[in-house]
Amino acid sequence: MDVVELNLALVDTLQKWDPLRIGEENYETEIADVIQAVHKLTDEEKLAKEIQFIYEFSYEQIIPLQSCKSVAKQLLSLKEISECQ
Repeated sequence: MDVVELNLALVDTLQKWDPLRIGEENYETEIADVIQAVHKLTDEEKLAKEIQFIYEFSYEQIIPLQSCKSVAKQLLSLKEISECQ
């Protein structure tokens, strides 16, 4: 899986997550920021906190850290798979 394919898989995962239940298509800016964080970070806890911060900054709502950890784990798993190919 190349970087473009990875990014598309990350976008798909984040759109399906829809943490604030406002519709999958409403998170373009946040998804771009999270993808950038996925490429920079390797630690699930740090990524989860960064995801939480990104969405809180945009929507002034705190997503439970456990939910952020769950999606962070999925995103890092996709990244790991792409690096192994």
